[in-house]
Amino acid sequence: MQSTRQNKICRLIQQDMGDIFLKEMKPVFGQSLITVTQVRITPDLSIARIYVSLMMIGGGTKEELLALIRENTPDLRRRLGMREGKQLRIIPHLEFYLDDSLDYIENIERLLKQ
Repeated sequence: MQSTRQNKICRLIQQDMGDIFLKEMKPVFGQSLITVTQVRITPDLSIARIYVSLMMIGGGTKEELLALIRENTPDLRRRLGMREGKQLRIIPHLEFYLDDSLDYIENIERLLKQ
């Protein structure tokens, strides 16, 4: 169970990362839609696990886009630090994971319709 402080930081990171993907990183990731669905942070606030949902517009696969996000992790962490520098003493290390819960739900619905 997460503490109140962890929940507050998770919400803050989720909101800021969504804004960074939407506004600041558009030239890097192109027209792909990147949504931050969930953030989990370790009890010592050193690692933030960020789950993203990806919608591809144009070419490429989700795995390629996730690899591109992971390549740009230092830049994303820097941008997050510029936004949250006054609220967090140490900006957590960012780990990105693909959130496939929507694909799982669609698969369950498709199976139920059969």
